[in-house]
Amino acid sequence: MKTLLSATLLLFSFLTYTQAAENEKIFAKMSMTDITGKTYEVRGTEQGLNIEGLQGKVVFIEFFGHKCPPCLASIPHMINLQEKHKDKLAIVAIEVQGYTDSDVKRFAKEKGINYIAVAEEKASELVGYIQQRAQWRGSIPFLVALDTKGDVQFVQAGALPEESMEELFSQLSEMGK
Repeated sequence: MKTLLSATLLLFSFLTYTQAAENEKIFAKMSMTDITGKTYEVRGTEQGLNIEGLQGKVVFIEFFGHKCPPCLASIPHMINLQEKHKDKLAIVAIEVQGYTDSDVKRFAKEKGINYIAVAEEKASELVGYIQQRAQWRGSIPFLVALDTKGDVQFVQAGALPEESMEELFSQLSEMGK
């Protein structure tokens, strides 16, 4: 009887550990630090991401490169969107073509970027997490759009015109109401 109880407890412990390990994979805790030195705690959720300080806003996370023509062409659109919707929209641009934090800082200043800019070295866990969860294979630009609850509602490989970004923002804003 004692052996049966021990075996049952051992099996239960193993199953609990396995379930906890699976949940940890899905609900990862990460952080990213932008070029101003601000660190954002990020937690994976079942449907998306909870980014500390950005709750209640539509969030566009764009993976871009400093040598990518479509990425460079979208910067003025992102600047316009951020300016127009600064209280309701957070744009997070993560540079993934090897720029260091200081390179991204210089780049953002040159381009007049008014949104959150991050070097991949300061968000490597988040980049890996998105690669896994969204099946992202590295093509850029790559957009992950979250509604005001932090749920992923749209994923796009390739550039979107400014009008489409505006439409997407409007739709995601309405979803949270």
